[in-house]
Amino acid sequence: MKISVIVPAFNEAKLIAATLRSIRAATAAFESLGWDSELIVCDNNSSDGTADLARAEGATVVFEPVNQIARARNCGAAAATGQWLLFVDADSRASRELFAAVAEQIQSGRCVGGGSTIKLDEPHFWLNLFTAGWNLLSRLTKWAAGSFVFCEAAAFREVGGFNLALFAGEELDLSRRLKKLARRRRWRFVILRQAPLGWSLRPAKPSSTPSANCCPFSCARCLLRSVSCRTALNAACGTTAGAELGALIHKQTT
Repeated sequence: MKISVIVPAFNEAKLIAATLRSIRAATAAFESLGWDSELIVCDNNSSDGTADLARAEGATVVFEPVNQIARARNCGAAAATGQWLLFVDADSRASRELFAAVAEQIQSGRCVGGGSTIKLDEPHFWLNLFTAGWNLLSRLTKWAAGSFVFCEAAAFREVGGFNLALFAGEELDLSRRLKKLARRRRWRFVILRQAPLGWSLRPAKPSSTPSANCCPFSCARCLLRSVSCRTALNAACGTTAGAELGALIHKQTT
């Protein structure tokens, strides 16, 4: 068995090294089973040295010139040689326990893929409420957050990968298609909760030092834009319309 871990990255020089090191440590869960793994970073046209830093950490680096997360993930998947694909965002922290939970699902022989609940890397009352809301919604709907998606490589190719027509909500669209495939196979698509994925709040902060500028409302806006807001828009308007509205909101709030 071989697992391909794919990290899409655009100007992630501040976080990419730590993220890749956490992934390397987490793959010990696969090594304990005698499984091989590979680490692939898709440089999505970065200008801050992200690719060089990834190579220095021993990752295989591929390049996608068009700035779109779906294209970056698909580019990484095209270079992958494993039977299973794990997509981990460059601002996230995976743990050995999370990868062990993935391995357990793979070993069951009845899982087509899934996602994970998330946790913030810093405690914050209001954002913890938002995160808890997203985690509940994710588990109820079986929608995987884009920061962590795993699936059988053959299943990923069968459903066509991430939809390049979408600039937001692409992970929800993939979740829907993988769930349909799982029903046809009489398998399952799961949301893991044993070891939530660590998620960085750094997009909401103007600097690495917490300050009054990092208010609950600006952080909540960032988190909502990343997961819950996109989910609600897609559920209310349909995937394509929700994606267009989500892209507009993102443009207006960045």
